Amino acid sequence: MQELLGRVSLDELSAFVAVVEANSFTDAAKIIGRDATIISRRVGQLEDRLGVRLLSRTTRRVSLTEVGTLYYQRVRALLDELDSASQEASNFAASPQGLLRVSLPVTFGRRWIAPLLPAFIADHPKIRVDARFADRYVDVVAEGFDVAIRVGALRDSSLVARRIAPFRNLLFAAPAYIAAHGLPQAPEALVDHACLGFSSHSSWPDWVLKQGGQRKTVRPTGPLIADSSEALLQAAIEGVGIILTPDWLAGSAVRNGELVPVLPQWQGSEDGGIYAVMPPGRLVPTKTRVFVDEITRAIQAGWDQ
Repeated sequence: MQELLGRVSLDELSAFVAVVEANSFTDAAKIIGRDATIISRRVGQLEDRLGVRLLSRTTRRVSLTEVGTLYYQRVRALLDELDSASQEASNFAASPQGLLRVSLPVTFGRRWIAPLLPAFIADHPKIRVDARFADRYVDVVAEGFDVAIRVGALRDSSLVARRIAPFRNLLFAAPAYIAAHGLPQAPEALVDHACLGFSSHSSWPDWVLKQGGQRKTVRPTGPLIADSSEALLQAAIEGVGIILTPDWLAGSAVRNGELVPVLPQWQGSEDGGIYAVMPPGRLVPTKTRVFVDEITRAIQAGWDQ
């Protein structure tokens, strides 16, 4: 079929088949919705390309030549197969199914997305999820991902982005730490406290804090620096020091009384958002749209940070 379509157009083939089945150029034109002269020209072009006469024309009737009969049988079968393939593609697109490749940041993905996957898979048994957890900026298009969940400010790109939820970077400490060392009353006072540093943060080794239009930069020191926010969170819970971390990570520890806010009127300067980013294009596959819709609803339902 590829060789055939390389020589002729689908418009020409469709015109030829319509004339044969309607037994008339005029009736074929009505079926296709084109002028009879256009249908005649397309059939003529097809015959010229093939170098054979497919139809015998008289003033009263149109009939197939011998080669035209053979050609019609083959083309009819090919067009039927093309219609079937197109219908299958439409049905596939309309129904959530197939392999869904998802890129997830390690900590957020493990805490917020992984718990949602079993129910999603149970609700959509025709979807297979390939979830990759990595703390790096993946190339969604080049690496073949259907969707990537990103935390923080988005880079400029041609990708389709949907904001799932906002978040803030806030300061927290364990009640035991506060009881032993007191609460700092201003950002400058943090230099006199044990602070836990997240070395993968874009502003490290500084903490850039904001309150309204004010901005202050402090360089904290402390007993622990790590590239794992979960490790730092556990250290903060155990009273090692003060942590600057997203509220989506510390939220459960705060609700459980394991952490309390420090300088609650101040927050990290980086605007925070949780985003689903997808390859560029007008049509989002159904499997991707369903996944993004459902995790958005689930996350927002539990987003009481």
